[in-house]
Amino acid sequence: MRNATTYDPQWRTKYQEMIMTPDSAVAEIHPGDRIFVGTGCAQPTELIKSLTTRAAEFPDTEIVHLLTSGDAPYADKKLSSYFRINSFFIADNVRGIIQEGLGDYTPIFLSDIPRLFSTGQLPLDVAMIHVTPPDEQGICSLGVSVDIVKSAAENAALVIAQVNPQMPRTHGDSGLSVHEMDILVPVDVPLIEVHTPEPNDETRRIGEYIAALIDDGSTVEFGIGRIPQSVIEFLKDKRGLGIHTEMFTDAIIDLIDSGVVTGESKLLDRGRVSASFCMGTRRLYDYIDDNPIFAFHPTEYINDTFVISQLNKMIAINVALEVDLTGQVCADSLGTRFYSGIGGQVDFNRGAARAPGGRAIITMPSTARNGKVSRVVGQLSPGAGVVTTRGDVHYVVTEYGVAYLHGKSVQERAIAMISIAHPDFREQLLRDAIEMKYVRPEMQDVEGKVHIGPPEQRTIMLLDDGTQVNFRHVHPTDLPRMKDLFYDLSQETVYYRFMSVVKQFSQKQVQDFVYVDQRSEVAIVGTLPAPGGEEIIAVGRYYLNPKTNRAEVAFIVRDQWQNHGIGSFLLKTLISIAKRHGISGFTAEVLRQNKAMQSVLNRSETKVTSKLQQNVYSYTMDFA
Repeated sequence: MRNATTYDPQWRTKYQEMIMTPDSAVAEIHPGDRIFVGTGCAQPTELIKSLTTRAAEFPDTEIVHLLTSGDAPYADKKLSSYFRINSFFIADNVRGIIQEGLGDYTPIFLSDIPRLFSTGQLPLDVAMIHVTPPDEQGICSLGVSVDIVKSAAENAALVIAQVNPQMPRTHGDSGLSVHEMDILVPVDVPLIEVHTPEPNDETRRIGEYIAALIDDGSTVEFGIGRIPQSVIEFLKDKRGLGIHTEMFTDAIIDLIDSGVVTGESKLLDRGRVSASFCMGTRRLYDYIDDNPIFAFHPTEYINDTFVISQLNKMIAINVALEVDLTGQVCADSLGTRFYSGIGGQVDFNRGAARAPGGRAIITMPSTARNGKVSRVVGQLSPGAGVVTTRGDVHYVVTEYGVAYLHGKSVQERAIAMISIAHPDFREQLLRDAIEMKYVRPEMQDVEGKVHIGPPEQRTIMLLDDGTQVNFRHVHPTDLPRMKDLFYDLSQETVYYRFMSVVKQFSQKQVQDFVYVDQRSEVAIVGTLPAPGGEEIIAVGRYYLNPKTNRAEVAFIVRDQWQNHGIGSFLLKTLISIAKRHGISGFTAEVLRQNKAMQSVLNRSETKVTSKLQQNVYSYTMDFA
């Protein structure tokens, strides 16, 4: 229960002429009115009960809302002749009636909704809202839901406020003068509570990938859904994070209490958590009550793309239902069936993409229907709407990795998306990409070879001059980087590696270095940061001969990075991987002139034997 000293104990007496019961307040509504209902956990439940109890008195009444939590009795099919639903975002409590065609969905950017009200394009006859009791200055707080509620209250002809001492008083731009309301309905009822589902293994893997994209000092937006919330448990080692988001849940409490979230690097609302609404439990409501760390603002501020773009290292995390191979994102429908809404995905995606050091992330599980359907698709489902266009998309994350699409060609996008699809669907997606002419016909040679190495096998080498080289499994999207490596090599290095003079590398030759099964064929690349991504400076690989259980090993190091120990590091890493796969040893063929390669092999921590034949040393390395 809130502390009564935070509001005027005499408010009922001061505003006695405005006070009504729920039934008498609802009686002021007329048939055919358009009624706005407060958002999320601030749905004015007592007013809704009275309204639906007297449904027969309100034929042809329109109910407008963003999304609401808990029950939505006005969405009962039996009441559809009285109440027509018009939702800006479809929650599960109204999804059924909308999908049956008995309710409406208005697709719109969340940032644009207040303008519908203020310009009169969508005039509101009534706004039913939920507030705290007024303080001594006559100011009520909209509490847990400011979002589009404030605009609705400021533009509706009749404002009916459910006044509840259990509503937390929030800081920021959440205040509304009692004189901007017409009817006050005192209640003392618990707020609706929402318990965030526990992350599963799939969403945890996604959360871990996303967390790796969040640097210290970033400002983060957590979209609606289980996946964005699953990121939070992987942020515990971060420092100086800020929050600027549409909504948050209980999960944010531990981040603040542990010192992860400080907001110290935010250029706007420094030191504060900025949001427009929250959905959680009583623990959260008590935590935000009169807490100056939190600043609740209307949607027109929180979702303003210009505001978002001013936040340094802004990270936007939003959920998709499916993404096609070119990067088109569907987030509001399953084919022709509307499922959720546009919400703030585009607002935050565009804002984060334009922010200094910002990252716009779209995320989803790789499959739906218990693994029967791929969410990575060749073409969006018939009737599916594009929420985020292929020109707007930057990062796409599933439990199988991260695809970066911005500025990439259609072929690069298709390969990147296939690589983060569920393995069961990759071959078909590749066939689809070839059929649709998204990728070159010779890509059919790699069918069945789109494999991603385990992320835990990433490692780092620190050179004597302080340069940090990152080593990881080769990725299908490395094709252009691998080609750049080959054409940057000196003729001597090429000759030593391929034992012949090579002037041109075919598409197939490069593909063979990139598309490996990561067991019988393994390739490790050493990379350095570069504009727009990474630069490959070394590649090491082995090819298993199943008849001998030995693998042939070879590697290349870009000329300017030779003699830094990178070859030895690659060999050591490949030996470690081969041992885990039960391989008994390596073989290698080395030209007599290639003293550097001979030195690397001779110094390996294995039993090494070699034999010279026709100017070529044949090496055998036993792991035992």
